[in-house]
Amino acid sequence: MHTVVLVSLIIVSVALIVVVLLQSSKSAGLSGAISGGAEQLFGKQKARGMDLILHRATIVLAILFFILALAITKI
Repeated sequence: MHTVVLVSLIIVSVALIVVVLLQSSKSAGLSGAISGGAEQLFGKQKARGMDLILHRATIVLAILFFILALAITKI
């Protein structure tokens, strides 16, 4: 059981890294973080197409990562 959870955790970790790296950059660097960060946060920019799929996949994989990380400590 421990091996199955460990292998699953490794697979989810690699998938999470790949999905995060595939996402397009939404910031303008340091200047965007200082001056225009709030505009993007509260703006009406919605993800469409592939960005939406990658965003949702990131959320699902992050939740799976935490569940598996907690499960491996209990086993």
